[in-house]
Amino acid sequence: MGVTVITIIQYTALFLVLMIALPVHEFAHAFAAVKWGDDTPKLRGRYTLNPFAHFDILGFIMLMIVHFGWAKPVPINPYNFRDIKKGYFWTSIAGILTNITLAFVFTPVMLLVNKYVSFDFTILELLLKAFLLFFVMVNINLFAFNLIPVFPLDGFRILEVSVKRPNKAVDFLRTKGYLLLIGLIILHTLIDTIVGRIPSLYFLQYIDVFGLFMTYVSGGIYTGFTALWGLLI
Repeated sequence: MGVTVITIIQYTALFLVLMIALPVHEFAHAFAAVKWGDDTPKLRGRYTLNPFAHFDILGFIMLMIVHFGWAKPVPINPYNFRDIKKGYFWTSIAGILTNITLAFVFTPVMLLVNKYVSFDFTILELLLKAFLLFFVMVNINLFAFNLIPVFPLDGFRILEVSVKRPNKAVDFLRTKGYLLLIGLIILHTLIDTIVGRIPSLYFLQYIDVFGLFMTYVSGGIYTGFTALWGLLI
């Protein structure tokens, strides 16, 4: 099977995964907000699993091409919550909890399919296995990435509601932190490209803060999930 066919299969699988993982993440925020008394997501058309209600076109294209991107944040009004602090916290954490739960639940499905399922139609088999692998990994990556405490990521909202205000560090992460994050992502992309072309410069990976964070957090979770479920399968 040619490289081109495999590439098409991989991008098809990734597209299908993003059509599920991103809307579910955003809907989880909307669902939690509504449950805590804020109908803003409903009024703004975000209380839905329709992927097109949540996608930012540029963010989606970035996810497909460089595997870093974004969806449109769900609008909320914390002052509508029955309990502002608790409502804000659970609304903020709902997305990443959903992603990590999906990854955990689908890990055994992935392992079972890899171990026992084999089709005569190779393309269908590769698509199914690529879909399950990407589904687990994308949900883990969404969990890990959104833990970063930079506005408007979930990690920032969780930090914001957890510390006393005023707080200079929180104010910096709200107003300027995204610039640092963008810089780290650009650095990661450059280093990844350089090392891919010149393997002897692999040592540059040790200054890739963003890459190291994602590798160790996402990789550690994936290894833990597969090892745990592997004991039962």
